[in-house]
Amino acid sequence: MAERANMVTVGGKPVTLIGNEIGVGDKIPSVKVTSLDQKLVDIKEYEGKVIILSTVLSLETSVCDTETRRFNKEAASLGDDIVILVVSPDLPFAQKRWCGAAGIDKVEVFSDYREHELAKAFGVLIKESQLLARSIFVIDKQGKVQYVEIVKEVGTEPDYEKAIAVAKKLV
Repeated sequence: MAERANMVTVGGKPVTLIGNEIGVGDKIPSVKVTSLDQKLVDIKEYEGKVIILSTVLSLETSVCDTETRRFNKEAASLGDDIVILVVSPDLPFAQKRWCGAAGIDKVEVFSDYREHELAKAFGVLIKESQLLARSIFVIDKQGKVQYVEIVKEVGTEPDYEKAIAVAKKLV
């Protein structure tokens, strides 16, 4: 498994990302994540739609909370051809509780807690903590990556506007 050092920092300290780097033009791999109702879902099932894939450390942290709420708000105006998937390593039970309390109903939230399959496949697993680095992947209807942002400092928010603009152009 590939390791990439110094791509991301946590509190200013460099960490190592595990997994193969996915870039623009790459086809997304078949990976399974766990839904809020404990079902395994392959993200390739969303091919045919434009996907904004957001990976976060934990929904229970302030920046991840803000990011997920922001994408939920944005999703309301994006139409049916764009889907926003938020993936964290939180247990589905905690995710379901958090989503209910936060009123999250426009984005789809998944857990990558089992084997970190998605995190490894997309190269965003933080070796030191086994959490997911904050990242955004915009994927076209054919399953090809068209935009990647791996946020340098996990405590900062991604560029929402850029990711959404790329997604809108793909519809």
